[in-house]
Amino acid sequence: MRIAYVCADPGVPVFGSKGASIHVQEVLRRLLARGARVELFCMRTGGPAPADLAGVAVHEAAPARAEDTGRRERMTMRAATALEGLLRRAAPFDLVYERYALWGGFGAEWAHASGVPGVLEVNAPLIEEQAAHRGLVHRRAAEANLTRTLAVAPTVVCVSGPVAAWARERGAAAERVHVVPNGVDTDRFRPAPAEPAGPFTVGFSGSLKSWHGVHALLDACAPLPDDTRLLLVGDGPEGGALRRRAAEGRLAGRVEFTGALPADRVPAQLRRMHVAAAPYHPGAGRYFSPLKVYEYLAAGLPVVAGDIGQNAEVVAPGRNGVLVPPGDAGALAGALADLRGDPATRTRMRAAARRTALGHTWEATVTRILAAAGVPAEAHP
Repeated sequence: MRIAYVCADPGVPVFGSKGASIHVQEVLRRLLARGARVELFCMRTGGPAPADLAGVAVHEAAPARAEDTGRRERMTMRAATALEGLLRRAAPFDLVYERYALWGGFGAEWAHASGVPGVLEVNAPLIEEQAAHRGLVHRRAAEANLTRTLAVAPTVVCVSGPVAAWARERGAAAERVHVVPNGVDTDRFRPAPAEPAGPFTVGFSGSLKSWHGVHALLDACAPLPDDTRLLLVGDGPEGGALRRRAAEGRLAGRVEFTGALPADRVPAQLRRMHVAAAPYHPGAGRYFSPLKVYEYLAAGLPVVAGDIGQNAEVVAPGRNGVLVPPGDAGALAGALADLRGDPATRTRMRAAARRTALGHTWEATVTRILAAAGVPAEAHP
């Protein structure tokens, strides 16, 4: 089976370490594991392919750099046109799998026109996100592109119920929309045999961006006993401000920043934690399906998470973690203090967390996606 995977989003370095990059790589792995020949069409690789993805043929069309937002959007549109040309020249394919991007959609259009199965994977309401966080000059063009793409995409797979509702509101036919949450590699993320020795350590893994609520996590850890440690795995725009905050008052000397790490080094960092946090900011929105929470659970970590987005669907209070109001440092501190003082509950939650993760493997996720697309069972055993 010959498959084209399309990612026309220059903000997603397909071989990078951010959450979206990991998502792309995990889907590619599962397609390869089925014996498919996979070709990747992207705007940015972000570095060399991991060794197990070296068999993927890569077609890249990078947009020219531009400081001005409007010009940058025009350059990305041109790159999308070039990438579409690469796809058409490499055709035919038996399946096109496209990650929704503002200026993409040509993969879904080609699948529709060619009468072959096609998947449009929608991870977020990108138009609203782009306009709110980075600016969107050519919004009408992005809206028109989305409408056209949703009208022809053979199968629309959304990572959460709210994303699916958004896709239907934007014109996707209800019968073609399917909700398939994110997954986790439960072989790569495994629990440590026992809790780590040493000080009680609260951890966070992910990009240090405002909507992840890491400022609230620092505030929550400050009043905890002085031998409590905070381990922050990752980096991002808020890194500088967070480092300055961590050097102040009672937090001084208690917070470790690893910086950005390759994906294969993250599991070892999770094994240093007693509890993992995903606090989120109240303004983070309700659309996301958090990769980090699935990874925490697979690592057998009790999770303290903001009650927002899809967190409430995977974090079961009292069973595998605790839900708190997003961004509420006081509630977060209380939950962390309770878990710090209750090793028996942590042990019970560790086992439950792992069981939860085993129901959300990437293998199961991709199997569901292919079934939704109507790919014959013999093509994805």
